[in-house]
Amino acid sequence: MKQVLTIAGSDSGGGAGIQGDIKAMSANGVFALSVITAVTAQNTEEVTDVFELPVSIIAAQLDAVFDDFEIAAVKTGMLSSAAVISTVVRLLKPQQVGQLVVDPVMISKSGQALLKPEAVEALTKDLFPLALLVTPNVHEAQQLSGIEIKTLADARRAAKVIAQFGCHHVLIKGGHLIAERGTDLLYDGRFFQIYKGEFIDTTHTHGTGCTFASAITAQLARGKSVPDAVQAAKTYVTEAIRHSLAIGHGKGPTNHFYFLQGNGAQ
Repeated sequence: MKQVLTIAGSDSGGGAGIQGDIKAMSANGVFALSVITAVTAQNTEEVTDVFELPVSIIAAQLDAVFDDFEIAAVKTGMLSSAAVISTVVRLLKPQQVGQLVVDPVMISKSGQALLKPEAVEALTKDLFPLALLVTPNVHEAQQLSGIEIKTLADARRAAKVIAQFGCHHVLIKGGHLIAERGTDLLYDGRFFQIYKGEFIDTTHTHGTGCTFASAITAQLARGKSVPDAVQAAKTYVTEAIRHSLAIGHGKGPTNHFYFLQGNGAQ
């Protein structure tokens, strides 16, 4: 079984972050390892507090997993500060990770900032050049590119700007925020590929970004090309949203194991 690492913050609500990543990776047929960068206090309604772990324990976690496991792919999520990003970059570089997926987590669905403003430069300058794929949502792509995104044409222009940071591929996760709802856009530095999908009208979408990026990482580890990994992950996350769980009092989580009998799908 392929071993895949997620480097991210935890979500006490269980739908996003490390918890969501591990579920999505497991559902896509790999063994998930984790390095926790921050502890968040959150539920389906809001993020109430964030505690960034000391860089020494982040480094120790990275050393521990790379010392013992054959890691086929790595996904990063919440890296809340420049110090955390530089630590992750410093320890990833010698490992020469060929399949690194960077999900540039900047803000929660409830509006809580999860990336300090001064850390954006460290993210784009130091981590993006190591990435096989960067997976911003529309909000993040707007912040990274400085381009307002309302249509696929806007997304194309934004992807070209983001690609200039040095990543090999850019996937802009469109979701419901652009005119072509349920559509995602992949750019490889030369060509665009559009992934049209069914738009499922539900409020229960907590963790969809983490889930999508983690599923892509798992599929890459299993040998799929970037375009095929994105397609397989999109099919998976669409069904996870279709069977999302109406639990909690806010935006409920996607159902990572919708395909298991008796899983409580709504």
